[in-house]
Amino acid sequence: MTSPGPGAPDITGLLLAWNAGDPEALNRLLPAVYRELNRLARRELLRERAGHTLEPAALIHELYLDLVDQRRAQWQNRAHFFGVAARLMRRILVDHARARNALKRGGGGAGTVQIETANDVADAAGGPSQVDLVGLDQALERLSARSPEQGRIVEMRFFGGLTVEETAHVLGRSPRTVKREWRLARAWLFRELRT
Repeated sequence: MTSPGPGAPDITGLLLAWNAGDPEALNRLLPAVYRELNRLARRELLRERAGHTLEPAALIHELYLDLVDQRRAQWQNRAHFFGVAARLMRRILVDHARARNALKRGGGGAGTVQIETANDVADAAGGPSQVDLVGLDQALERLSARSPEQGRIVEMRFFGGLTVEETAHVLGRSPRTVKREWRLARAWLFRELRT
């Protein structure tokens, strides 16, 4: 996630205004974060299998509708907003993959994404691999049941594109702890997804 430049709208201020009940804050917020949401949407859709039918604009539109329902959220800052956006984007993509799989009676790979291995996680496969998005979601649910913090870290880093520092800020943890938990979570997920 990129940092706001000089003259950029105050995302945290808009989030706090939205918290305080300012009905126009969301309308001012979304144009301010659209570029970043579009970048996240494009990144997520690039991981999808060829011929995916969901376009970045449609994904952002669905995300907008879901964010409107989050009006009771107590937004802390910009990183917290993108953490929630990551969770919602994950839900949208998984629901889309499930719907396609249901239409194709099992899908035949209709909901696959590219997962790239990290340099800091030993991976016997040695490079990018195709992973079923619904399977990834189920594995992430199992990870979250085992370690809610690791589940949130994966969600923020993988789906939200947050940096280690931004993730640490949202979770109120040190970057060192987030890095360690991120490595452990990725190793666990890669093991789960290979079985």
